[in-house]
Amino acid sequence: MTDSTTTPDGGDALTLLARWGYAARGVVYLLIGGLAALAAFGQGGQTTDSRGALESLMTAPWGNLLLGIICVGLLGYAIWRCTQAIKDTDRHGTDAKGMAIRAGLLVSAITHTLLAIFAASLIFTIGGSSGGSGGGSEGLASWLMQQPYGRWLVGAVGLAIIGAGIAHGIKGCKTQFDRHFDMPPRTQHWAYPICRFGLVIRGLVFLIIGSFFIIAAYQFDPDQAGGLSEVFNTLRSQSFGQWLLALVAIGLFAFGLYSLLEAIYRRVNPSA
Repeated sequence: MTDSTTTPDGGDALTLLARWGYAARGVVYLLIGGLAALAAFGQGGQTTDSRGALESLMTAPWGNLLLGIICVGLLGYAIWRCTQAIKDTDRHGTDAKGMAIRAGLLVSAITHTLLAIFAASLIFTIGGSSGGSGGGSEGLASWLMQQPYGRWLVGAVGLAIIGAGIAHGIKGCKTQFDRHFDMPPRTQHWAYPICRFGLVIRGLVFLIIGSFFIIAAYQFDPDQAGGLSEVFNTLRSQSFGQWLLALVAIGLFAFGLYSLLEAIYRRVNPSA
């Protein structure tokens, strides 16, 4: 089953936070994918981003409690991402590829910290609004363009997101996540296809988001940058848009299941 090699006290606490974090991320993606799937099949759901998914919990029974649990989990995930990046627990190394991966882990820590803060704000305020993923992406692109070499910075962000998308696709297609899992063979039989599908679809989403940033840089227009909500809207507007939307929605739901499986079976060794 799971790796029990941890440092005393602090290592055990960090292991718990890491697993809690994977589970929290999984719940967020289950909500995103589930709501989008319902929308694709006309069952009353909605396409939304991670903030919108958290907002949907406000009307659920015990919604504030659920938001609090997810908030703590997202903070735990951010702490674990920082640990992975700084201590190189997954042994990515110090070459160019390894440092790029570790930098991506730090970016993930920042984004999940911001998401945790947003979840906390929903608990302590009434009627918060996420503004959509597009607002966040457009705001980031707008801020970057105000900096020296701003257009190139926006383009660089786009390329980084595209790189992350390609990495997700390769990780899924080649089942590279296997080296981090300690999962019984019987579970692998049904779980690995779900993990692979979820990673590939999330990689596809990253490719589209990265392309939005590249377009924004080329046109020098931050409004062209977009996030998950814009991905859904773009897919819906294509031929066979309903089926494309459904495919991506199911894929993101699968990525949520992958994250829950990570919470149980991933090797977590803070002392590496």
